[in-house]
Amino acid sequence: MTPAEQSQKAAEICALAPVVPVLVIDDAAQARPLAEALVAGGLPALEVTLRTPAALDAIRAMAQVPGGVVGAGTLLTPADVRAAKAAGARFGVSPGATDRLIAACEDEGLPLLPGAVTASEIMALLERGYTVQKFFPAEQSGGAAFLKSIGAPIPQVRFCPTGGISLKNARDYLALKTIACVGGSWVAPKEALAAGNWAEVTRLAAEAAALPRG
Repeated sequence: MTPAEQSQKAAEICALAPVVPVLVIDDAAQARPLAEALVAGGLPALEVTLRTPAALDAIRAMAQVPGGVVGAGTLLTPADVRAAKAAGARFGVSPGATDRLIAACEDEGLPLLPGAVTASEIMALLERGYTVQKFFPAEQSGGAAFLKSIGAPIPQVRFCPTGGISLKNARDYLALKTIACVGGSWVAPKEALAAGNWAEVTRLAAEAAALPRG
């Protein structure tokens, strides 16, 4: 899969909803009902971070949910890429970007949202053909104000910012024309997961899905 094909597919996934839930799952048994609740609320693209031992099993379970498009976040190595793809991930997200990681995603045909946070990193990925990128950690790296500024000299790139984004500030990002979507964990709070309160997850997802985009 070429960088252009990767970015086209990433753009299509980002277009599914204004918010991509960023999910840290400790219990794989929660994965399917969680995915069903989020999809029911209007958030079909789901990022499961590879930060827990249950992550790959969670991806396998979520991959079976009708209407869901599950991806793997926190991809750091080629081994992560291969494991995520084998588990059923349909896209990948990385906090940064390395040559080996990018090559693995291209070889495996796994659409990638590569992470960038400086003008040089953004330009380097654009030079390779990646026109849709992750901006992380968003709030700690200048937030919406930075992305508004960088959008003037580099309007070719669209971003999925994550890190410190909530319902309160998501609108600031989504109002920008260079924002494809935002990533956030607020739609799946730990309290709701612990209680199995899937109705609350669906409510929060529906609220997020209704956010306007610029």
